[in-house]
Amino acid sequence: MDDIPAPLPAVPIRFMDRFRAFIRARQLAYRTEKTYCLWVREFIRFHGARHPETMGAEEVNAWLSHLANNRNVSVNTQKTALNAVVFMYHQFLGRELGKLQFTNTTQARRLPTVFSHDEALAVLSNMQGTHKLLASLMYGSGLRVMEATRLRVQDVDFSEQCLFVRETKGDKWRRTLLPSSLTEGLRNQVEFALALHRQDLDDGFGEVYLPNALSKKYPNAARSPAWQYVFPAHRLSVDPRSGVRRRHHIGEQQVRRSVNAAIRAAGIRKKASCHTFRHSFATNLLKSGTDIRSIQELLGHNDISTTQIYTHVIGTHQRGISSPLDP
Repeated sequence: MDDIPAPLPAVPIRFMDRFRAFIRARQLAYRTEKTYCLWVREFIRFHGARHPETMGAEEVNAWLSHLANNRNVSVNTQKTALNAVVFMYHQFLGRELGKLQFTNTTQARRLPTVFSHDEALAVLSNMQGTHKLLASLMYGSGLRVMEATRLRVQDVDFSEQCLFVRETKGDKWRRTLLPSSLTEGLRNQVEFALALHRQDLDDGFGEVYLPNALSKKYPNAARSPAWQYVFPAHRLSVDPRSGVRRRHHIGEQQVRRSVNAAIRAAGIRKKASCHTFRHSFATNLLKSGTDIRSIQELLGHNDISTTQIYTHVIGTHQRGISSPLDP
């Protein structure tokens, strides 16, 4: 259960426990919590385990410059590290850092790896069952692996042929396509999930995790069919936050391992992963003439420049450009 926060002491005393409690009080995504804590620890360790309250802008500048000069991190990685320490100082400690002056990373932007349509189908042909359906949703709907595994029954709208993606990176809801070729398989999966839920209720369980403290606002929602995961885990497990025995969604790592095995079986030598399906979804839409704004909305990107990187991925032949050596 890699998206479930570990329990904290009732009265946090240690710095990192207090920082985690502060993040959770503001209902930030657990992935954000893990990322911010990782970079704050890196910052503290870089300065010899000094307490952040004894440091300031000078130390932040030195650390961020180190990331650029010595670790050669990407632009986005340095930005994430910056966001983490700025959040810690401005929000948690209530201290302004002022204008920071650090070395910006110069690592060149990398183009995302994509599958051709035939490659994507080859990977899917080497998968089966639930994992194949999940991978098909990544390719056909542009979902991240975390978004696919966390789909709830209420998120699937068969009448409108669409998916509502609610538990997303940055908690930004969006609506995306539901491929007609996946409708029957997804209907069967929903029926299976609801049958399993009924069995859990009969056995005295049937409660599911609700995000953002919704269980307090809607006490009965956790047992309702609408909130059940479309892709439930094979067995019940104990939620470390509450001690409640419940059924979670299928693990992301299971799906990643299955996709990686299928990539190898298909003989594809690209540096590919689950996320390659999402990139391929975007580039195939672009090739077919879908406008960039629509693709931005389907992917849930805040900034159009993030989506525009796919214009650089499309092959030059598809843009009508040919080499002078070719006839």
